[in-house]
Amino acid sequence: MSAIATLPARAADAPSLARRPGPTADALLRIGTEAHLLCIRDGVLLSAEPASVLMPRYDFALIADAAAWSRFISAAPQPGWHDLMALLRQGGLRAEGNLHPFMAHLGWFKALFALLRPALPPSAAPPPTPVAEPFFEPIAGRYLHLMLQGAPHRLYVEEAGEGIPLILLHTAGSDGRQWRDLMNDAEVTRHFRCIAFDMPWHGKSSPPEGFLLGEYRLTTSAYTGMVMAVATALRLDRPVVMGCSIGGRIVLDLAAEHADSLRAVIGLQSSAFVAPYYDTAWLHHPEVHGGEVCAAIVSGLVGPTAPEAGRAETLWHYRQGGPGVFRGDLHFYKGEGDLRPKLARIDTGRCPVHLLTGDYDYSCRPEDTQATAAAIPGAEAVIMPGLGHFPMSENWPALRTYLLPVLERIRATC
Repeated sequence: MSAIATLPARAADAPSLARRPGPTADALLRIGTEAHLLCIRDGVLLSAEPASVLMPRYDFALIADAAAWSRFISAAPQPGWHDLMALLRQGGLRAEGNLHPFMAHLGWFKALFALLRPALPPSAAPPPTPVAEPFFEPIAGRYLHLMLQGAPHRLYVEEAGEGIPLILLHTAGSDGRQWRDLMNDAEVTRHFRCIAFDMPWHGKSSPPEGFLLGEYRLTTSAYTGMVMAVATALRLDRPVVMGCSIGGRIVLDLAAEHADSLRAVIGLQSSAFVAPYYDTAWLHHPEVHGGEVCAAIVSGLVGPTAPEAGRAETLWHYRQGGPGVFRGDLHFYKGEGDLRPKLARIDTGRCPVHLLTGDYDYSCRPEDTQATAAAIPGAEAVIMPGLGHFPMSENWPALRTYLLPVLERIRATC
């Protein structure tokens, strides 16, 4: 019996599917020369029968290269082959037809096909540490009023620690909560004044007045201007700027345009350009739940060995994003913000550049970071095994081992 034919029985007992709203659709799954029709009703996979006619009726088709699919369903998939979106990025999978039920329930389909992998022994999650006495974390939050692009804004800013100013930039579609573990780490805050702010439209920073009259679209000039405006408003003396994803991209522009105003930049999951590999219109679609699809899109970008608590919190932030905000950030990341022409201008003697990238990131892939570092004389690039696109929130202890030496080198040169 084909493994696909066993999916209905596996799905019937799968908690990972039971907790998700499921689709109603007929899907064709073609793997090499083998094809199956999947009949799904209200989240129940009723059947997965071999497609026996030349032109079967279906809503959409997933067409996979047999070798790519074999790598995808292995017990421990390698980076780049561990997720449906990763297969799309690698060219090992195509999606055709009416993709609405697929994208609207992307998380459900990811969980369904993951059932084809050999079962691994469940890893025991450490029990939560009980709170003996109520306490406050050493993170203080407040609102900063300032002008950005000629308009008044109210940004939510959190700070912890003292010493060298360290500005922390969150990823597209998320907010400054991603830096919580770092800002609670005494080894960092002993020497660095850590500052994380929610960009306008994100987290606890509202859009500017009149935002309903326009569409949010992040641009390079607005992003760089925002970071420098915050640094000026807080009277920071040559801060270090560290960002992840879009934040890891914009630090390259900051190094090129404002080298003398910065001590160094650190790019997590940083590359000068990422070619689009999916239709971002699904991220803000009238018939698709924005929070669910945003979280499902990025779920495979979390490293597979990340602690469950880190994975869950990272994706929760994406489920809470405002309508169209993630898509608006990607206007910069996948379109307007191509920084390849600026890399040769970066002088690492004036502004050192440190790049750290997880090897399970199929958006900013390790080879993308390495190509970016190769184009910047003196830039340092480290590939971090087992980590994904959100190292600071998905698995801070793992990122910490790579980041602390970088921070120490920066501190030693100040």
